[in-house]
Amino acid sequence: MSESQKKSLFVQGSILALAGIITKIIGFLYRIPMANILGDQGNGIYSVAFGIYNIALTLSSYSLPQAVSKLISEKIAQEQYNNKLRVFTRTLIFALVAGSLACALLWFGSAFLEELYAREGLSRPLRVLAPTAFVVALLGVFRGFFQGHGDMRPTAASQIFEQIINAIVSIAAAYGLSQIYAGSDSVHSWAAAGGTLGTLSGAATALVFFVILTITRWNTLSKGSLEDHHAKDTSAVIYKAVILTVIPIILSQTIYQIGNTIDDLIFGNIMKASGVSDAVTASQQGVYHTQYIQLVNLPVAIATAMAASTLPAIAAAYIVGKYEEANSKINTVVKFNMAIAIPSAVGLAVLGLPVVTVLFPRLVDYREMSAMLMLTGSSAVVFYALSTITMSILQGSSHMRVPVIHSAISLVIHIILIIILLKWTSLGVYALIIGNVSFPLIVCAMNMRSISVILKQRWDWKRTFFLPALAAAVMGVAAWCLYHLLHRVLGGNVVLPLGISIIAAILIYGWLILRLRCFTKEELLQFPMGGRIVRLARM
Repeated sequence: MSESQKKSLFVQGSILALAGIITKIIGFLYRIPMANILGDQGNGIYSVAFGIYNIALTLSSYSLPQAVSKLISEKIAQEQYNNKLRVFTRTLIFALVAGSLACALLWFGSAFLEELYAREGLSRPLRVLAPTAFVVALLGVFRGFFQGHGDMRPTAASQIFEQIINAIVSIAAAYGLSQIYAGSDSVHSWAAAGGTLGTLSGAATALVFFVILTITRWNTLSKGSLEDHHAKDTSAVIYKAVILTVIPIILSQTIYQIGNTIDDLIFGNIMKASGVSDAVTASQQGVYHTQYIQLVNLPVAIATAMAASTLPAIAAAYIVGKYEEANSKINTVVKFNMAIAIPSAVGLAVLGLPVVTVLFPRLVDYREMSAMLMLTGSSAVVFYALSTITMSILQGSSHMRVPVIHSAISLVIHIILIIILLKWTSLGVYALIIGNVSFPLIVCAMNMRSISVILKQRWDWKRTFFLPALAAAVMGVAAWCLYHLLHRVLGGNVVLPLGISIIAAILIYGWLILRLRCFTKEELLQFPMGGRIVRLARM
């Protein structure tokens, strides 16, 4: 693999990673006022609705960008440009069907789901989310089409546009409906429905963006089709390839997504059977999803972005037999992910209380609980990042069923563990934390073993895991001490000590990573501004 190709891999991955970070930051910013508008009960309804929606979304959207990008990149690598376009049109039809089914399930099944999850008022936000599943299905195909061409910029731009619209509409609709139905017993349900309206608006905006972009760039995207003399694949062949590619990704992603909504289902019903009030149960679910899960998902977005950008490159390398090139990409991408995920987990653990205090100033009733959830569950950041990227590696190397089997095994263990902990211990919401950490831990352990055996991958344990963990530990101790010192000196102020501590932590960790030589000079040069980093490290 040439240096320009290596750099392109990381540039494209960094574009998606940066977009993921920006969208997560926007998500945090708008969720703060929206969380205050919804209250703990409203957040509980909102989070349970989104858990169910994510299952439908996985079936109609999450799997499609990866599956389409893999198929498109393979056709481009084989110079089958006509078949590339035929894959695009057939997957659009596939998305129409899948999206319609998901939409119907959410709309017509909303009342049944409300009763099943023992969450009063759940049907209203589910009906708002129903058409969103249809819109996002089509959106997923367009994103995968451009990603298959190695261009992550449209996906990154659309994600930012989508989140901005989402933020504006969600806050306005949640506030408006909470005022209209103020004093009503269903105010929390209506406010949650208003919060989900932004999701639909944002997705529709992104879809319009891609339709316009595809029309304007069609001549470039279809380039080479006139000179392509390869035999055209029949629709049956293409649909078979789509299904064989999509189904394993759908299954693996569904298993990932279904864990949270199964947790909601089990938690709500067992707490109800134990005599815990609906208000307390909904509030604890709101704390778990709104504060803990949102913070954990921020650094994991980087792994998701790198996985999306790595899949086409790995698939293209394997399809033409460049196994050494593929293995090199695997090593560098995993190391890059761990260098970000490990310090993120440590940072959330040691600064959890001030972080939730600053981000959610009006949610005070369960603040100590949210900080404890962060302390005990932040390691999930590392395991989710690693399981996500290893799943993408296995899928990209055409071992589609392996991560599905691993995820299914882990999910069964997860469900049994959660039921035992909730029913026969007094852990309550902390049982969800144990499940949230154990699930990706089991998945990534099995995925890594399979990559080592099947792909003959040799892991650089020292530079990939041990040295970043050592640097993160030193960073964590320094950040904790600095925050508490400044907090005391400044008379209880939280914002300034937290900001200074985070900046200091980043600088300390960055310096240690360079001093410990976690990355080689060649690897650093692949990163954006890699030359400056090398000069700074004097390598």
